[in-house]
Amino acid sequence: MFKRILIANRGEIALRIMRTCKALGITTVAIYSEADQNAPHKQYADEAYLVGGPRVADSYLKIDSIIEIAKNAGVEAIHPGYGLLSENPEFARKCEEVGLIFVGPSPQVIASMGSKIEARKIMKQAGVPVVPGISTSLSNSEQAVKVANEIGYPIMLKASSGGGGIGMQIVRNDEEMVKAFEGNQKRAIAFFGNGEMYVEKYIENPRHIEIQLLADNKGNTVYLWERECSIQRRHQKIVEEAPSSFVDYQLRKKMGETAVQAAKAIGYKNTGTIEFLVDENKNFYFLEMNTRLQVEHPVTEEITGIDLVEEQLRIAAGELLCFSQEQIPIKGHSIEVRIYAEDPKTFYPSPGTITSLSLPKGDGIRHELGIHEKSMVTPYYDPMVAKLIVKGKVREDAINKLQLALSEYHVGGIKTNIPLLREIVEHAAFQSGDTTTNFLAKYFER
Repeated sequence: MFKRILIANRGEIALRIMRTCKALGITTVAIYSEADQNAPHKQYADEAYLVGGPRVADSYLKIDSIIEIAKNAGVEAIHPGYGLLSENPEFARKCEEVGLIFVGPSPQVIASMGSKIEARKIMKQAGVPVVPGISTSLSNSEQAVKVANEIGYPIMLKASSGGGGIGMQIVRNDEEMVKAFEGNQKRAIAFFGNGEMYVEKYIENPRHIEIQLLADNKGNTVYLWERECSIQRRHQKIVEEAPSSFVDYQLRKKMGETAVQAAKAIGYKNTGTIEFLVDENKNFYFLEMNTRLQVEHPVTEEITGIDLVEEQLRIAAGELLCFSQEQIPIKGHSIEVRIYAEDPKTFYPSPGTITSLSLPKGDGIRHELGIHEKSMVTPYYDPMVAKLIVKGKVREDAINKLQLALSEYHVGGIKTNIPLLREIVEHAAFQSGDTTTNFLAKYFER
């Protein structure tokens, strides 16, 4: 196992990784920006180094600076967390070049799965069902209109290198397509440096269900059941749970085995997630693969008892999985809600200083925090500041715990989405398990 590791991230995920590292006796090295001088992740680490200015482009995305810090600090490996450089193949490649272990899959796999067009091709060849659409990029809006008419509206227009809903839009006619293509292509270029666009058939009222995978360096691959991630705003998840109330034994087994088949086809290793869209008839289609730890990984940890960060580190250190598929349990039900520093009605970010913080306590309640009282929430980073995770014996028990926990959760000084989260978990449709990706649009039109 490693003795020293650098965490190339910030906020709650940096703290989450450090917690497991410390339990394993690994010295933790943090990086921080000028805006994060007093950040909890800097204070909790064994060592911390300034990496640059407040903006991510001047700090947490500076590959050469991060690697230089890692070399000077004498670490053996770098854990990228999620977001930022976690799915950047160039970062993984440069780590390899200087003899540092990147805690994740190979640069080649990251690159192939990072292009949604390329990922569609690979999954199709591996026998994984994909959403009807094209596996080539579109050069202009006229071509997009032509292809859309061949497939049939409604259409989902997507950026090949997209993420977080950026460059993605539902289109229902030719006029909308012409307008959407230009705007989304510009956004894709601005955010990802790549304007490649493609289209897929839009599946009405789907569920977003993903399969968590672990794969070691000898090809041993297992799935750790599924997560239901359908409640989203602007294509970004805000409520996740495991297991899904919609998925039965047969579907769970089929989706899990398909995800393992996909991972083996590309020689995948470490932690990864295959995301699927599932229609009302329980047909499922490949959406994308995340070649990293997921924000929502705690709900999988809660129902399986497996520390995913520890498994990531063990695999990166060359160890083999110490359990088989048959040894992975499903115990209870877990739900996670993401707490954002944002207006609960408009979803606009709400930066500022946290003047007070009161957290619910009790059995089956878990917190992943990137803040403390007097923390400054800046406009430079993602507005997610915390995650609240609950676990119950059954789904109804977990919902009851979540309702109580949210009623006791208080963050002062900034606006948060907690009022919206309370409304969601109290809604009859959520409590009955009627949670498609259209949940907010259907029940909470703002």
